[in-house]
Amino acid sequence: MYIAAMEAPARNTGQIKVYGPEAFEGMRKAGHLAAACLDMLVAETKDGVSTRRLDDLARTFVLDHGAVPACIFYRGYNHTICTSLNHVVCHGIPGERPLRDGDMVNIDVTVIVDGWHGDTSRMYAIGEVRRKAQRLMDVTYDAMMRGIGVIKPGVTTGAIGHAIQEFAEQQRCSIVRDFCGHGLGRVFHDAPNILHYGKPGEGVLLKAGMMFTVEPMINLGGSAVKVLNDGWTAVTKDKQLSAQYEHAVGVTETGVEIFTLSPGGLHTPHSLASAAA
Repeated sequence: MYIAAMEAPARNTGQIKVYGPEAFEGMRKAGHLAAACLDMLVAETKDGVSTRRLDDLARTFVLDHGAVPACIFYRGYNHTICTSLNHVVCHGIPGERPLRDGDMVNIDVTVIVDGWHGDTSRMYAIGEVRRKAQRLMDVTYDAMMRGIGVIKPGVTTGAIGHAIQEFAEQQRCSIVRDFCGHGLGRVFHDAPNILHYGKPGEGVLLKAGMMFTVEPMINLGGSAVKVLNDGWTAVTKDKQLSAQYEHAVGVTETGVEIFTLSPGGLHTPHSLASAAA
């Protein structure tokens, strides 16, 4: 099930790659740039700006820093970021529709720096959002951090999912089960899958050197989603709001390292926008 990353092919074979210190250094650089890209977009993500404009800004930023946007041409996708507005769960495609006061949007970016993938997303509030939208974004961020907080060698991936699910459901929100976190490193989507629900003791045993994303999608209404005819955009079936946050992390000897912390301390731009309003 586990394999030393240096001995593994650069593709998803279903084996779980265990990385050494040099990989952690590579992931720090990639994660830092991805997070810096999202920091740059905080001031740009506002009323009247189209998501296509945000995509253009993100692409220019990544290329100007000598990195590669991982999503361009990935399985036919043609953009640097995903922009998921309001009831879009994930994989929203940038377009001409301008953001409007009261919207909330998830921006998801993945960059490649020297072969390493930095993958992260955040929620952005546009102007003054409704209280229920603000609460959903707060719950989603807190749920992600609770999941990350249990990561250490010897626990299982089910413990991560349990921490997220228990908190979200206590807040009367639902967990999307159609999408999950994933292994990360030199491969964009690798083993293992990281479910955002579960029980302690279930799933894969965590070992130092594993790297993956934690990225819960949490809905205000029911958990059911559907994918639109474009083959990418996933929306809530009941058209209730959905939110997501994502960090890339590595399991250390004593706990966890988050690779995608905001360089500017802008981890929750939805809260920053609310405070400014």
